[in-house]
Amino acid sequence: MENTNKLRVIKDYEKLDTDLQEQIKLVYPEGFSQHLIEFSNAKGEKVSALRFETFEKIYLVRMSIKTAERLIEEDSDYDDDGMLKQNIKEKYEDEYADIEYLSENENYDESSDDFDD
Repeated sequence: MENTNKLRVIKDYEKLDTDLQEQIKLVYPEGFSQHLIEFSNAKGEKVSALRFETFEKIYLVRMSIKTAERLIEEDSDYDDDGMLKQNIKEKYEDEYADIEYLSENENYDESSDDFDD
């Protein structure tokens, strides 16, 4: 799935459409905070984000560790232990079965800062 011409997008989690949020939950069923990466934005400021890659786009979903933890805590799709509930996971797997993602463990090239806000 290596495509160096993918559209690169930086966006806040809350501004993503619901379908994309649900797809992210499938890739990160145990929460987001432990998967955040840090990079410098165009202004040279340190930013943390969750990397999420689809077949067409690479997203850096801006969030701090506190925000990541709050999102999971407040989301009824996750249980008290911060894990995606099994029935929700199965629902999303069925709904998005035809969509392909890169593994969350794929390397992010931090030298590439050509992301669009």
